[in-house]
Amino acid sequence: MARNTDGHSKKIAEASMAVARFGFAEEKVKETLKRLVKLYKDDWKLIEEDNYKELIYILTKESNEESNLNHNFEHRHGQASFSAVNFANKKAKILGSSPPAQDKGKSLESPQAAARGTRSDFMKDKVMEDRVHEGVSNSSQFDIASSVNAEVKVSLICNSSGNSYFRQRSLDAVLEEVEDECRKTYGIQNPDFSLVKLMEKVCRFFLEMDNGSSSETGRKNCEKSKQPEGKEVVTDDNENNSTLETRKVLQDPQSSEPQMMEAVLQKKYPIYLKDISRGEDNIPVPLVNESSTLELPDFIYIKNNMVYQGGHVDFSLARISEDNCCAQCLGDCLSSDLPCACAAETGGEFVYTQKGMLKEEFLDEAIAVSLDPQRKHFYYCEICPLQNEPRSRYGKIKRCKGHLTRKFIKECWSKCGCNKKCGNRVVQRGIQVALQVFAAPEGKGWGVRSVNALKKGTFICEYVGEIVTNQELYERNNERAAKKERHTYPVLLDADWGSERILEDEEALCLDATEFGNIGRFINHRCYDSNMIEIPVEVETPDHHYYRHAFFTTRGIEPMEELTWDYGIQFDDKHHPIKAFKCKCGSTGCRDKKRRH
Repeated sequence: MARNTDGHSKKIAEASMAVARFGFAEEKVKETLKRLVKLYKDDWKLIEEDNYKELIYILTKESNEESNLNHNFEHRHGQASFSAVNFANKKAKILGSSPPAQDKGKSLESPQAAARGTRSDFMKDKVMEDRVHEGVSNSSQFDIASSVNAEVKVSLICNSSGNSYFRQRSLDAVLEEVEDECRKTYGIQNPDFSLVKLMEKVCRFFLEMDNGSSSETGRKNCEKSKQPEGKEVVTDDNENNSTLETRKVLQDPQSSEPQMMEAVLQKKYPIYLKDISRGEDNIPVPLVNESSTLELPDFIYIKNNMVYQGGHVDFSLARISEDNCCAQCLGDCLSSDLPCACAAETGGEFVYTQKGMLKEEFLDEAIAVSLDPQRKHFYYCEICPLQNEPRSRYGKIKRCKGHLTRKFIKECWSKCGCNKKCGNRVVQRGIQVALQVFAAPEGKGWGVRSVNALKKGTFICEYVGEIVTNQELYERNNERAAKKERHTYPVLLDADWGSERILEDEEALCLDATEFGNIGRFINHRCYDSNMIEIPVEVETPDHHYYRHAFFTTRGIEPMEELTWDYGIQFDDKHHPIKAFKCKCGSTGCRDKKRRH
């Protein structure tokens, strides 16, 4: 491609004028620009960046003494020393001139060092260094870790320029706080875990790889493990079996005493998945398996409930009347003097606080009904979908055993005039707290825990799954039982069956999270004293045979505490279509334990 000569000359003239105030000779500027243009392949954006800062840097360095340039080069690349010939070769490469003649006996520069010393990397490092030193009066440097001889160093530079609220913190306090957060988030059990040690290892590996010795180190380690065979001893480093070492007891030919050789043959580490939601949820949902014994869950993560086939769920705007939405509201409904129409479901008052928590009065009432339900709290179907299959409803009708009626929360939705940040939109915003799937103790399989401390009334997540009819769930359970397949405990959406005299099968809905679900599928059951409660939440439709099944905390939660809820299982009900499991909740009020005794 032919070069635009006029445009090229114009840019050279502009660059010459821009740097003229520094006293550089025009010919020297043009000569250096030609080398830059050739190097950057006519990309003037790189040359003009920051008012020709790179050009000015080269012109300035060319006039400096060779020793200063050599010192700066060595310091930036962490090299112990450079020979004068090697340095001259680098300078010649940077400046575009011919290298000086090399004396006999002087070794040539290695290709790795030459690659590290390219002009582009060199100047970009310097530009960054210059930017740091521009604010040196407002900055502090903390050295965190380094290699043994300080060839490689990890430092933290704090620059407070332009930030009047910046307050310098103790490095030890910062490291300790980050280490605690890492232990909680990644399930680190080793009490000796240290960020400083980790950074020292980074420096060491960086240096080994830089010197091309990492493969040699690996070879030596491999040879070290190739020892004579002997008796195996398996050691368990912690109670969670997160680190298992197999060692050999070896016999020294020159000694009658057996010796313990720390030749690691196999080492198992905790399984850690960064986000099982694949970005579906607002916050990543990590999975940690400290025991390395549980199989990874086989399912597809979904954020919202989805109809499988026959379930009747109507999300149409026409189903929401003018009296059942707040089309006239603006901004945040909670900030209004009078509650809007959406608060009618909860007695004309909102049940959320400005911070998105459940109000204590509403929560305590819901907890009381759940812990000690009275007969008045139950609804008894005329023809119960659970006890009577659709095909047999015209024969002998089995008596309904009752469905606990719960108070609903109604949230604002798309037909409302308020914005998405309205305080009456909590559940529909999705997960807002850091959660973690982990291998629960006592053989309970997978569980869910909160990374951080939580207050009473905090929204945790929904139980999300496939929306299936009672008949579809019945058929699925029979198929799974025949194949001896495992399944998650389904959720029956029966909190307001009393609003319908007789429910058709397509309206008797359940949530099945076995194959499609969210983090809610991993939450374990606990009888009586669970730390979460389920609350039915109306969002998209006023038809209460479908709603969102939302979990809120019933008390304060400690960091890394397991989250549980009461499935409402009656362990002595042998005729229930969903078979109960052997409860391992450990609660003093365990219903299954009382039944067995």
